[in-house]
Amino acid sequence: MSSTSAFAALAPYGWDEAWADEFAPHDSEGLLPGRVVRVDRGQCDVVTAHGSLRADTAFVTPHDPMRVVCTGDWVAVEPAGNPRYVRTYLPRRTAFVRSTSSQRSEGQILAANVDHAIIAVSLAVELDLGRIERFLALAWESGAQPVVVLTKADLVPDAATLGHLVQDVETTAPGVPVLAVSAVGGDGLDVLTAVVSGGTSVLLGQSGAGKSTLANALLGEDVMEVQATRDVDGKGRHTTTTRNLLLMPGGGVLIDTPGLRGVGLWDAATGVGQVFSEIEELAAECRFHDCAHVSEPGCAVLAAIEAGELPVRRLESYRKLIRENQRIVAKTDARVRAELRRDWKRKGAEGRAAMEAKRGRWR
Repeated sequence: MSSTSAFAALAPYGWDEAWADEFAPHDSEGLLPGRVVRVDRGQCDVVTAHGSLRADTAFVTPHDPMRVVCTGDWVAVEPAGNPRYVRTYLPRRTAFVRSTSSQRSEGQILAANVDHAIIAVSLAVELDLGRIERFLALAWESGAQPVVVLTKADLVPDAATLGHLVQDVETTAPGVPVLAVSAVGGDGLDVLTAVVSGGTSVLLGQSGAGKSTLANALLGEDVMEVQATRDVDGKGRHTTTTRNLLLMPGGGVLIDTPGLRGVGLWDAATGVGQVFSEIEELAAECRFHDCAHVSEPGCAVLAAIEAGELPVRRLESYRKLIRENQRIVAKTDARVRAELRRDWKRKGAEGRAAMEAKRGRWR
């Protein structure tokens, strides 16, 4: 097969000149370029110009969860062999990473080379704005453009109520498109399709958020199995059990993922700052550069809260995610651990000094 034919065969999956240039050294070794569409127990399905094939990933650092082959990777795979092996993956343009639930402080890559992160949020239950902010922080940190999709919009028949819900999320997600969509009635799907067409999108959300139904609507056919959610809390079982990369009929590809129970941050300081950009902008105007926005004089953040320009909930959520991210980074970075210890000692000394001052006034 000629390089032109190979290019045409892989183009629908996102292959371009830049990827071809990255792959050139491996091409001279006789390896095939391909994109990983599914990973399962040390094996992966790879789409190549010669069709789909199954390959073993043992050659690609199996003991480092940040360097394992994942769905969305572009890889160099052997043209033949039994078993056939993936030799390496190309440098990732973006990577959606969360912390694992283990005590080893490891990151887990959910998808690679993603252009849009579609965050599915069900309107069948009360909105959890804090969870949306958490997803957004990970999405921004990945390098992808987040899109919040409020699913099951048909369950909110009142247009005014639906508009208020969209507005609440827009306030939580500055700079992010927020779309109300009904996969059942088709409302909003055309707008979402236009937003994500032509690139790679990953579909994220909790179980019961309607991800599989939304995926089927975007794919134009019932590819993903759909299960009913519980009426009591809107939660469902993990319909999707692996991450699958599938072509969308209007162009672009979609990576569907299992429902995420835990959404831990992983070195996502930039992402958190992007989610709370208005707080970061205000913080730049504080009198002290290390202002904690608690009781310091000249705090622009507290002034905005007093003026009703910034919700208290936003500041509390910001503080929570900043602390969580610092803890995660400190577990793997000795310098950060030392800085945190110095900060804790300073705050402890300030607290003791304040108590001594109070005791002096009481005497």
